[in-house]
Amino acid sequence: MMRLAAPTAGLGLVLLLLLEARETLGGAHSLCLNLTVRSQASPGQPWCVAQGSVDGKPFLQYDSDSSKVTPVGLLGEKVKDTKAWRDVAQTVNLMGRELRKLLSDMYQKKCLSRGPPSLQAQLCCQREAGECTGASWEFSIDEQRALIDMMTMNWTVIDPGARGIKSELVDNSDLAEDFKRISIGDCSQWLKGFLEHWEKMLEPTVIPDASKSSPSTSPITRIHPMIFMCSVLMTVWLQM
Repeated sequence: MMRLAAPTAGLGLVLLLLLEARETLGGAHSLCLNLTVRSQASPGQPWCVAQGSVDGKPFLQYDSDSSKVTPVGLLGEKVKDTKAWRDVAQTVNLMGRELRKLLSDMYQKKCLSRGPPSLQAQLCCQREAGECTGASWEFSIDEQRALIDMMTMNWTVIDPGARGIKSELVDNSDLAEDFKRISIGDCSQWLKGFLEHWEKMLEPTVIPDASKSSPSTSPITRIHPMIFMCSVLMTVWLQM
């Protein structure tokens, strides 16, 4: 019985080290949609345009004139025939219309000092370890910005002129709930679907743990001793 204790303890240590190694090398990916909506558009100018990016790399664009989402670069070409792509196209179209109506309502209520105004809205979500770990909306009207963390529903009004859009969304609970569902639910699922096709095209974003590494030691350099120790312990365990 005593002979079994040492191998079991050694194997447990190996597993702990491997779990730490996986955590160190783990990465996060983000998906963002940037929309610009105009309450009034000049002839030949779309009232809504949108761009999509993953980890800061563009992969789609949209305009209201064509009502179509078109791929950008290899990332876009890779996923243009997927269900997630079709879902994004439909949602971007609907979001553009909702944001334009929101902008029109604010203008009619004189929440905006200038006209005709335009609205920039950025939706971002993040996935890590197979789940949604962050989601937010940022709004900008005439360079007046407000941000809402959809995970906590906490608002940050950066500029006083953006209080109007916060009030509109607080008062319109149905629209706020739609934005929450899109950011936490739909966006995360789109990213999950896209990542299945982009697995070999994207490098994960490594988030270092400050409590486990010093500024001069990168996560990659930390992992080598772990792997070496694991191999040594495994060899010893197999010989017992």
